[in-house]
Amino acid sequence: MVNKKDIGDYNIDYSLSKYIPIGDLQSKQILPIYTEQLYTLVAAINEDERTYLESIFKTPIKFILYSPKELLYAMDKILSKQRIYDLIDSSLKAKDDDAKSYTQELIEEIIELSIEKHASDIHLETKYDGLQIRIRIDGKLEKLFKFDSKIYPLISSVIKIFSSLDISQKWLPQDGRFSKTIDDMEYDFRVAILPIITGESIVIRILDNTTTQQNINTLGLSTYNLNMIQNSIHSNSGLILVTGPTGSGKTTTLYSILKELNHSSKKIITIEDPVEYQMENIQQVNINDEIGLTFNDVLKNILRQDPDILMIGEIRDEYSLKIAMQAALTGHLVLATIHTNSAISTIDRLIDLNSPPYLVASTVKTIISQRLIRKLCDRCKEKVQIKGEIFYKACGCVHCNLTGYKGREIISEVLNIDNTIATLIRNEKYDEVVKYTKDKDFISIYENGINKAKLGTTSLEEIYSIT
Repeated sequence: MVNKKDIGDYNIDYSLSKYIPIGDLQSKQILPIYTEQLYTLVAAINEDERTYLESIFKTPIKFILYSPKELLYAMDKILSKQRIYDLIDSSLKAKDDDAKSYTQELIEEIIELSIEKHASDIHLETKYDGLQIRIRIDGKLEKLFKFDSKIYPLISSVIKIFSSLDISQKWLPQDGRFSKTIDDMEYDFRVAILPIITGESIVIRILDNTTTQQNINTLGLSTYNLNMIQNSIHSNSGLILVTGPTGSGKTTTLYSILKELNHSSKKIITIEDPVEYQMENIQQVNINDEIGLTFNDVLKNILRQDPDILMIGEIRDEYSLKIAMQAALTGHLVLATIHTNSAISTIDRLIDLNSPPYLVASTVKTIISQRLIRKLCDRCKEKVQIKGEIFYKACGCVHCNLTGYKGREIISEVLNIDNTIATLIRNEKYDEVVKYTKDKDFISIYENGINKAKLGTTSLEEIYSIT
């Protein structure tokens, strides 16, 4: 036996598993990690297969024991992983154009595997002991590979070529993007490169263009919240705010609303930094500070374009809020995001940005505060009884990457600014807004989450961790 560490912390040489039939890998629950002159290290659930493995590798076998679940995760998509390790070997042995060609294939294989696993981001991080690749699935980072650091310069150069970036620049951050068709679907990839003390960190964000096709009815909104939003977005004017922390799905919600409102009789303009998804019949402005196309300059001139609907990617400061409110006050429907913790605290945030209370009361129509929660995997979730009530817990299977969760949807709270709330804001009685909403049966994010846990959509643990 050797000192045990997380199986993802090893540089697993998946090419070794090609010497063992797939059926044997799965039935015997064994996975070779690496081989040296003196021994071969094998992950297994027990040490029963020593003789079998020694006959294959012709070396003594050292075992490191894991649970069946941990081994199942490491062996998931093993044919793709074997192909990736073959391409690493080919890239390192080849010269010039051939090395570049193999590395392109390698990156494409990693991207395809990440998409198969429904990842939103790929993280390539240089470390002192190698190149680590992690992917973000349903908001959580999971280890995918750990390679020898010798392959990193090739991978870095090819990604920079894909993204039209400077391959010689290693000391300053760079941002780029590229597109690829995978299995007849078009994907955009946004690339961010950051110099770190061990080399570089590269993050590739996978932008699935089907996100712009997502209907507002499929976001996971409760019937009550959905009806309030539907009534609000079909107004001719006013300010609708979507709030929440980074990574809470605000952009997806905005795009689903824009899709609902997208009609030939309406002129819709968006200001984004950057534009993540392109939408037909909508004029989208991509902020670019490097060429002088700044957020404030676009805002200053946007009303001259005679829009019916504006989408402002983010209320950043007093100036952007002033323009948004001016547009909402003069007969435009304005959609925007802002970083706050709840719907009601958004009112305080607007006042903090020096917006007069009477203007907040006159322009803001609806505030949607949201978070993303992971949905329980329907194939493996199990019932549990807590204080006499039935809930469900996460278990984990091959269909959900052994996490117990598959997919995400939003939990939300929706605050419509009715005449009573508008009057309270105008009179600066902000504390009374909280009391009034409780009397009006306002459903908070936490309550919305508990309701979803009772329905078996998610677990109580997930709701507690998010809210």
